[in-house]
Amino acid sequence: MEHKVDIRKDHKAFSHVVEPQGFSKFDFNKSYDRSNPKKSLISASSSTIFQEDSDAQTTRLYYCPMCTLVCTNSSILQEHVELHLMENGNHTEENGHDQIFARMLQEQEDQFRKAEESKTEAEEFRKLQKQYGLDNSGGFKKQHIQNMEKAVARGQMKPAEYHRRKVELMESLAAGLDDGRTKTSGLIKALYKYYHKEARDVAHVWLCAETDHYHSTDGDKGWGCGYRNFQMLLSALLKLDQYKECVQDKEIPCIPKIQAMIEDAWKEGFDPQGASHFSRRLKDTRAWIGATEMYSLLTFLKIRSRIVDFHCPTGPSGTHPRLFEWVKTFFSLDSSCVEDRWLPKVIQTSRPAIYLQHQGHSRTIVGIEQKNNGAQCLLIFDPGCPSHVMQKLLHPETVGFSLKILRKFGSGLKHKQYQIVAVDGTLTEEERQVQLQHSRILQAERVP
Repeated sequence: MEHKVDIRKDHKAFSHVVEPQGFSKFDFNKSYDRSNPKKSLISASSSTIFQEDSDAQTTRLYYCPMCTLVCTNSSILQEHVELHLMENGNHTEENGHDQIFARMLQEQEDQFRKAEESKTEAEEFRKLQKQYGLDNSGGFKKQHIQNMEKAVARGQMKPAEYHRRKVELMESLAAGLDDGRTKTSGLIKALYKYYHKEARDVAHVWLCAETDHYHSTDGDKGWGCGYRNFQMLLSALLKLDQYKECVQDKEIPCIPKIQAMIEDAWKEGFDPQGASHFSRRLKDTRAWIGATEMYSLLTFLKIRSRIVDFHCPTGPSGTHPRLFEWVKTFFSLDSSCVEDRWLPKVIQTSRPAIYLQHQGHSRTIVGIEQKNNGAQCLLIFDPGCPSHVMQKLLHPETVGFSLKILRKFGSGLKHKQYQIVAVDGTLTEEERQVQLQHSRILQAERVP
């Protein structure tokens, strides 16, 4: 280059630049087209400024369209611009590679996260299936035999006892009847006698009709509470003339038989949503049942019942005083026309027991106490309580001490939600058909 001016260093170098006729100042924005660099280069080469030197000679200057460099040789300018283009191309290519790599990493991370979520969901689903007996691990019979075999292996049961009880089990299952090994009878009668003589802090107590207690065995431990509560309720219905015609076989069925009865109710069309939940199969499973299955089975047997949902606490500290009031009203309907001051201390009603359901367990309400200070206390049969404990209530010298296993005050019922199934008469065939249609979408009475 014979002559070069760098305007970045000396802005005054072009103070004497003149514009000959036919030429204009170079417009960087208009002359450089990134989509066609060569065209821009030609434009840049043809855009000139003439500078007068001290000898009054004019020198042609060439501007770089991508920076502020000015030179007097077009070849050098072309090489300079090509370097710009190469640099920009490499930078764009690197950015493109980086973006593709980032997208790949993000996609891999999303796929890994989705796989982990699916794995976690599948594991949780398997746990729920196992917890609620829907994992095809066998039912009452299989569990009963397995537990007896374990007892023999641990030396807790002799082989002769194992074979004897296995034969009894097979006979019971073949007949479809409970073997009665877990039944405790006469409890309501014993409570009636106790409250007459003792419990001076109790103003009134309402008791249901005579009800037997059934507890879980090796065959249904951990999942059979709903079936055992149905046996308790059925034991009361069998003793009441009003319901005898509705109860099949006039005997207490075993758990596999109850499962078959619920399946029969589903086949007839009761509670299709519940049937779908269990894939229409309960036999040979350890599936839990709840209030809706209890309601469907009772309606199938032409027994009028109602589901009442106490869906939220109605008292301080998460308690349910409305539930206690509802139970008292249910048991006191037979004596509703009598003022409290004229009521006897112990009221033996003809009302059946009440099925009580909450998260993870179910029990049977057999009565309610009202203390002298107005406090209320439910009397509850728990299928988890073994027979040898319940039998203490039959002895006058131990009934008072053992009564604590039945009593449940408001502070002892603090689950968020409770459901009850209460029996209230029988159904005609026409009414049963109406209930069948209504059961397609079951709706509980909500309190409050």
